[in-house]
Amino acid sequence: MTGQYAHNIDAKGRLFIPAKLREELGQTFHVTIGLDHCLSIYSNESWDAFMAKLRDLPYSKAKALRVLSANAVDCEPDAQGRILIPAKLRQYADLQKEVVVIGSFDRAEIWSADRWAREETLAFESGALERAMEEMGL
Repeated sequence: MTGQYAHNIDAKGRLFIPAKLREELGQTFHVTIGLDHCLSIYSNESWDAFMAKLRDLPYSKAKALRVLSANAVDCEPDAQGRILIPAKLRQYADLQKEVVVIGSFDRAEIWSADRWAREETLAFESGALERAMEEMGL
């Protein structure tokens, strides 16, 4: 998944998911906590692959990740393409009004607009992006 889309969460916690991402995510998708205080959105296929990896871990490692499935919600967009993000997840990611939905490889992510702006600036200014690309031989 690719792209970056600015949207607003309404007072009821509903967020519009861009049509391009909805096409890739499918009819039902899964939202849970992500790294760096964002939310991750998985298609059924990506979620199943993710859960399979967790099932293959020894319990001593998997138990540290159980909070991911404990906080996961299944979402189906309404007729306007919106999903309801529970208050607990909105609080975790500090989602107030302005958010950014990004494509991130095999999933999408939901960021507070301010946090994403800081993350993006850091990637551009720290040299981390260039180093990562060099490590991959790009």
